[in-house]
Amino acid sequence: MTAAPAGAAAPIWRDVVGQSETIATLTRAVSDPSAMTHAWLFTGPPGSGRSTAARAFAGALLCPSGGCGECRECRTAVDGTHADVDVLATEALSIGVAATRDLVQLAGRSPSVGRYRIILVEDADRLTEQSGNALLKALEEPTPRTVWLLCAPSLEDVLITVRSRSRHVRLRTPPVAEVSALLQRRDGIDPGMATYAARAAQSHIGLAKRLATDEGARIRRRDTIAMAARIRGVSDAVGAAADLLHIAEEERDRTLDSRAAAEKQRLLETLGADPSARTQPPHIRAQVTALDKEHKTRATRFTRDMVDRALVDLLSVYRDALVVRSGSPVALVNEDARPVVEEVAHAFTSEGLLGAMEAIATARERIAANVAPLLALEAMAVSVQLPTRR
Repeated sequence: MTAAPAGAAAPIWRDVVGQSETIATLTRAVSDPSAMTHAWLFTGPPGSGRSTAARAFAGALLCPSGGCGECRECRTAVDGTHADVDVLATEALSIGVAATRDLVQLAGRSPSVGRYRIILVEDADRLTEQSGNALLKALEEPTPRTVWLLCAPSLEDVLITVRSRSRHVRLRTPPVAEVSALLQRRDGIDPGMATYAARAAQSHIGLAKRLATDEGARIRRRDTIAMAARIRGVSDAVGAAADLLHIAEEERDRTLDSRAAAEKQRLLETLGADPSARTQPPHIRAQVTALDKEHKTRATRFTRDMVDRALVDLLSVYRDALVVRSGSPVALVNEDARPVVEEVAHAFTSEGLLGAMEAIATARERIAANVAPLLALEAMAVSVQLPTRR
């Protein structure tokens, strides 16, 4: 086991970048019982490392050395395979009551091998009012040596009854340089590519890794950025909206179809059914139907997330154009696409750029509120048409 030098963060925190204040708070809780509490709420923008920080905290709590990063307790806690760590990471649109009640039952048990039993909910913002109420009793009357770690984008995304019973730790967007350094150290990414990916991803750590390692992701992002300079009329706007949705659906199918087929195959084999049979007994059909429903829900969320990511990329073009118009020395997100940025900057007034950014933000809100993505994208695209140059 490797001990951290005096004043330095323990090795377990090495992948939590740009969060020195959060690390200090959590490290103090590991070593000082008076600073510890039974429920923690991790918030921060997407890609800031909420889940990574929560898993590192779990490892530090279970590690005999407070987070050496090398022992079995550290490794299995971070992986989510430790006997005393239970992780709920939903791919559905919401967390249901049944899943929450299962966690509450687990929370009532004593730790098996470690100091604590740790329950990690990676998408606490997806708790419904009903599932939040199911969780409430466990937070109000905590079981000794059980720790809840909840993750969400912001305090406002979490039910007030849940957040009021948790201690809040806020993560910030990490600096581009630190995300780049992480990609180089952890993933062996070339420095130039790591810097490009960190900047293009706007310091979203997971997306930065994907951009650095997946050429297809870089091509899709480049196509999205280019749309800002080619929407010159209503027909262009409708076409761009369709393209954005098509890109998201293609990525969804590429990512999820093979996984869904494999899961269905495993289910049939587990039930002793013949996968090649044209019909299945009623009890098997019921389980297959439930699995298909889960796959559809997962696909819906994945598509929304991909569209939202594309809109964030598009938004960055108008942000960069505003920087260019103002003459600010602030670095561009899309330095590699400067010609597109400058064309947009010259075509719009500053007020027009702000209006385009507001239209994109409105589209994101509408899609999050279950508006059909294509309708929201078309309304947005019509609002960001490139004005005729004067």
